[in-house]
Amino acid sequence: MTLPMETPAPAGAIAKADNSGAKTRLATPTTVISVGTVAVLIIGWWMLSFYQVVSPVFLPSPLTVAVSLGNLATTGFVDSTLAQHTLASLLRIFAALIASVAIGIPVGLAIASSDVGKGIFDPIVEFLRPLPPLAYLPLIIIWVGIGETSKVVVISLAMLPAIILSTVAGVKSVSKDRINAARSFGATPIQVLRHVTLPSALPSILTGIRIALGAGWSTLVAAELVAATRGLGFMIQAAAQFLVTDVVIGGILAIAVIAFLLETAARLIERRFVPWGSRL
Repeated sequence: MTLPMETPAPAGAIAKADNSGAKTRLATPTTVISVGTVAVLIIGWWMLSFYQVVSPVFLPSPLTVAVSLGNLATTGFVDSTLAQHTLASLLRIFAALIASVAIGIPVGLAIASSDVGKGIFDPIVEFLRPLPPLAYLPLIIIWVGIGETSKVVVISLAMLPAIILSTVAGVKSVSKDRINAARSFGATPIQVLRHVTLPSALPSILTGIRIALGAGWSTLVAAELVAATRGLGFMIQAAAQFLVTDVVIGGILAIAVIAFLLETAARLIERRFVPWGSRL
């Protein structure tokens, strides 16, 4: 009796199957790695506090910080709850972001599309970009005062260079073929700007806004040093003066969580409204 012979599979199919199996075995979701990293950090923090490698005055345990966050949410600190401090800081951040976007995108367009615009604005941007906010904070106070305006101005100035430079990079990366094609169909300069330049530069602009948000949060603490009565930065500074380290760490964690949520929201917005960004 003769057994039917099996038809050998093509070598390419076998290699493809082996490769897909290897990828399945080796691939680890990024989320799992991130969660594991955070867990290791929390365990290390807990061990340092449990064995008192560092004094609890300087490094309270994770449980102490969690209890402190609960107290901040209910009873508050320096006459305001955690929600009130957070709302005050968010209002300053978003006001500064709106101002910096309203100024930064037109300035970036002017620098990228005009020699005159580059000659006027480029030296200002290059002068402002490397300056830390604390360097010009006293000058802003002298000019504007110690109210909310000075805080928003300082945060805006910290955000502005990232938005301007990302706009310039986005506009310069626009394909010349697309611009020439639009012009060949009779598009006006305004139509080219609206339908070709801005959509192509939008992914870069959104990246600049995300970078600007990080710069804004890092400037927030310095801005809220000046005559503030509410805000996460103000809360952290007030707690640090009295060595209330659990409140300091709680405020830092609150800023980190909010910044992470804003970054996630910005990524979702980019995927939803600028799906062509990854294909440019």
